Amino acid sequence: MLGTIVNTIAVLAGTLVGMIIKKGLSKKMADTLMKGLGLCTLFLGISGSLNGENSLILIISMVAGTLIGEGIDLEAKLKKLGDFLESKFKSRDEKSVSIAEGFVTASLLFCVGAMSIVGSLQSGLTGNHEMLFNKAVLDCVAAIIFSSTLGIGVACAAAFVFLYQGTITLLAQWVAPFLTEQVIAEMTCVGSVIIIGLALNMLGITRLKVMNYVPAIFIPVILCRFM
Repeated sequence: MLGTIVNTIAVLAGTLVGMIIKKGLSKKMADTLMKGLGLCTLFLGISGSLNGENSLILIISMVAGTLIGEGIDLEAKLKKLGDFLESKFKSRDEKSVSIAEGFVTASLLFCVGAMSIVGSLQSGLTGNHEMLFNKAVLDCVAAIIFSSTLGIGVACAAAFVFLYQGTITLLAQWVAPFLTEQVIAEMTCVGSVIIIGLALNMLGITRLKVMNYVPAIFIPVILCRFM
């Protein structure tokens, strides 16, 4: 668990630095920076989506995952949690980016990708934390940048990083046979397509309920066994 713990602390530290920087940003500067981050997020989504090799897995995963997410309405539940946290932590003069938005954006960026899964497997199976240590440095820098515009919601993503990577690490010997190279590639592809939707929201082009698509990321674990 050492690698996951270090990664979690790195996200929190990066968020703290970003929140300090945020105080010196004007509204115009913050809006411009947000659009720039949206473009970077769009690039990450497009490049990651190219990892997939079977477009049918992507389509079925998105359909099945959306049905699950919309049925549970994860977006609404997350918004309720975000509204509660905002009532506790957010000042009246703070810019109009919700805690929920910061949480979803950062969580997807920190956890969608091969480094998160493979690093956690290596940590649990061999005790080699090097990949997660490298990821911690990258996530710390990303947390500084994103929290400077998205606010305290990015810190909430640290909890998701801890739970997601920690679960894979603790269950590594049982989940490793299911998380093959193909499965990881298809999970990355599906998650990256969702990140594209996230980027479009950041750019103000759409208002997609991104959280309701998130269950789709895990569907390839099942589909790759049959396809």
